[in-house]
Amino acid sequence: MSIQDFLIVYGCCAATMFLLRVMPMLLLKGKVIPESINEVLGLIPTAAFASLVANDLLSPTMFDKGLGNGVAPLIASALVVVVARKTRSLVWCAVTGVVAYALLLCIPI
Repeated sequence: MSIQDFLIVYGCCAATMFLLRVMPMLLLKGKVIPESINEVLGLIPTAAFASLVANDLLSPTMFDKGLGNGVAPLIASALVVVVARKTRSLVWCAVTGVVAYALLLCIPI
């Protein structure tokens, strides 16, 4: 890739980031956004995180190494959901997930 090609790609990326990240803030500065829009925008981080987790948990080859290795992440994630609902603590969710996953991998199924 030549330096000219790199600069073209870099310029296109910079322009896209400016249009999609900076322009909405500049256009909405000082304006009141309706509460319903704020609620919908508040769901974006949760949806993005859920899609990342689901992509890692569910794969076509999850049971190739056996039933135990395929079910262990699902059970650990279910335990994390229970802890999250009870405690609402990210630290306890992380500890629960790691410990549950490690213990489930130690148990031969």
